[in-house]
Amino acid sequence: MSTYLPTIKQLQYLVALHEHGHFGKAADASFVSQSTLSAGLRELESLLGVTLVERSRRVVRFTALGEQVVAKANRLLREAEELADLVQASGKPLSGELRMSVIPTIAPFLLPRMLPRLKRERPDLKLLLREETSHDALESLNHGRVDCVLLALPFDTGDAAIAHISDDRLFIAFPKDDPRDPPASIKPDMIDQGRLLLLEDGHCLRDHALAACNRAELRASAAMIGTSLHTLVQLVDNDLGLTMLPEMALKAGILAGTQVVARPVDSPTAKREIVLAWRKNSPRESDFQLLAEELRAG
Repeated sequence: MSTYLPTIKQLQYLVALHEHGHFGKAADASFVSQSTLSAGLRELESLLGVTLVERSRRVVRFTALGEQVVAKANRLLREAEELADLVQASGKPLSGELRMSVIPTIAPFLLPRMLPRLKRERPDLKLLLREETSHDALESLNHGRVDCVLLALPFDTGDAAIAHISDDRLFIAFPKDDPRDPPASIKPDMIDQGRLLLLEDGHCLRDHALAACNRAELRASAAMIGTSLHTLVQLVDNDLGLTMLPEMALKAGILAGTQVVARPVDSPTAKREIVLAWRKNSPRESDFQLLAEELRAG
């Protein structure tokens, strides 16, 4: 048997460095100083007697053995998380720490309404939140960095378990008086492809908006320039185009203080499905089902 076993913390440092490819960024993600992370990795290599990472001023490159160790470390960390989940699940329902990623087109609109009530009704729950795009959030889920993800479908969630929260209709937003007498709903063929502003690549709402229109030419011509829905609203308010907004954002008051007008898109695909996702067969599945119930009640 080996006389030395790596610590969980050392494996977390190694996986973080592999993910971020930069010591500073890996340290930030691990909530430690860069010197602490570097020292932990040097100790790991020293006690194992191998080089896992080739270091230079500009490049962090893992050795072939290092890549194998990272793959094994990911599996070990996930199993360690499952062990902690097993213990957590044996206690009071929906209590203790629960780490949740939320996508940016949901977080600012749902959380302010949901968190006060959740804190009041579930005082023993310590919810740790992080905002990530759908792809990054599911990566965090698969690597055990979070316990569950609040996101919107359609999106490929792999083999994650999911619970339906709500359907969220999509609206077209345009400057006041443009058109002067807007209809009660907007058909996709009425949308001016040359003026459509959407979120930049990486935000799933962009794909949801394009799917709602069901017009292939929009995918090529729509301007992907927004970094947030609030930015898009300001662009529309200054008569620079039109955009697509989820009903959730409208109910949260995203148009307050603007002259932007919004109408629902007249299409059966003009909606997204809000879901809670977690790792399949997680010991805390009952907690996630309870959390989904709380979210639906919000």
